[in-house]
Amino acid sequence: MQLLSSPASPFARKCRVTLQELGLSDVTVRDVHANPMGGEEEVNAANPSGKIPSLIRDDGPALYDSRVITRFLNDHADGTLYPQARLWDVLALEANADAIMEAAVGIVYERRLRPEELWYAPWMDAQWTKVTRSLDALEARSMPLLQGPLNAAQIAVGCALGYLDFRHADRDWREGRPALTAWAETFATRPAMAGTAPA
Repeated sequence: MQLLSSPASPFARKCRVTLQELGLSDVTVRDVHANPMGGEEEVNAANPSGKIPSLIRDDGPALYDSRVITRFLNDHADGTLYPQARLWDVLALEANADAIMEAAVGIVYERRLRPEELWYAPWMDAQWTKVTRSLDALEARSMPLLQGPLNAAQIAVGCALGYLDFRHADRDWREGRPALTAWAETFATRPAMAGTAPA
């Protein structure tokens, strides 16, 4: 199997971290080019929307959307990243982390793909408001699920926070969130996280 990925994508990073945490060796990671304006034909062939990550399987059609891929990889490895006893909590928290990534990536695309005179500041501010609301929810309600045995939501949150540091270092997401800050510092030291950090 092949994972179509990009070093800067937080969604692809989720999948790469998952591969390492599960100890899977039958998936090859391949860096490709993808952006909202169109990417490589291989990317478009795997996922009609032209997004990454995509997982090209040997025995079936490609899978896409990071949540689909991580769930498949966990089942493929007989992993425990989606524990049945807390499944809905894990899925909801993973969705929250993905929403942070989506909003943060959207701001980057606005600045990268449109001329500066066309940047729409109210829209970018609204995206950052989504990020801050989600971070506040993590601080207030999600710390228990971020503790304990590793799960898919922890990976997603770690990748989301890493992306904020990578692309939005000028905004201090840590302010007023001491528990989340402490958790992020510890989680970032996991070998799978340190080895996939964007640079």
